[in-house]
Amino acid sequence: MKVLITGKNGQLGYELRGTAPEGVVVYAYDSSELDIANESDVKTLVKEIQPQVIINAAAYTAVDKAETDEKTAFDVNALGAQYLAEAASDVGARLIHISTDFVFDATKNTWYAPEDKTNPLGVYGASKLAGEENVVKGLPSATIIRTSWVYSSHGNNFVKTMLKLMAERDELSIVADQIGTPTWAKGLAKICWMVAEKGSIENLYHWSDLGTASWYDFAVAIQEVGLELGLLSKEIPVKPIRASQYPTPAKRPAYSVMDTTKIREEFAAEGLHWRKALKEMMQELI
Repeated sequence: MKVLITGKNGQLGYELRGTAPEGVVVYAYDSSELDIANESDVKTLVKEIQPQVIINAAAYTAVDKAETDEKTAFDVNALGAQYLAEAASDVGARLIHISTDFVFDATKNTWYAPEDKTNPLGVYGASKLAGEENVVKGLPSATIIRTSWVYSSHGNNFVKTMLKLMAERDELSIVADQIGTPTWAKGLAKICWMVAEKGSIENLYHWSDLGTASWYDFAVAIQEVGLELGLLSKEIPVKPIRASQYPTPAKRPAYSVMDTTKIREEFAAEGLHWRKALKEMMQELI
């Protein structure tokens, strides 16, 4: 099976390459090698490779920057997704497209199911929702997987930022009134490969690790595991604050926990509690 992966140097792209099943031939590209917002480049490459599956792990993910860089966000997240869907349709390939919890407005205050109403709060979420819509138009059989709070041992993310700050500072203040679920990119990658190998029944799924957390809870756990594994040498106070005390250009969902029941049942994927996944990832940093 030939699989084309976009965004190869992102967290998910990195884990996809590292977890590729035997017998899969991977064609992986980063943004310097393939600009998914360039329709001609996308369709020429896909026609040349003739993959059976395309996994779109490329995205514009600078949530705050997107507020003033709307065109780039929509070029990558909406048009790029459209061109990949159309290219997949042209060669009879399947497409697995990654989306986000930011398509929701967080007013429900209970798990978000895939079929729940979307209402993004900012440019990033709006561009990703437009990408979902373009994917469905270009390839109705495509699989969209929404995820949240992604981290890994590769690249920049909340976990590695917290470890750095905890080593440098005497205390930290972390937002405690935004609730979601951390997701280890390696677990997400494995789900993508399950979908790639087995196909899917539904078009839209949610995947995250299990359980819920605030950013504050997440930071406290990172410190606990960091001390246990020797990644940190001292404990510092971590204080909870409201999101209003840490203003950002983009508004974040206050509650974006997603219901992952459908994908876990369909693919017999039990998943890990986020704390267990966090420890397994952090062991890779030793």
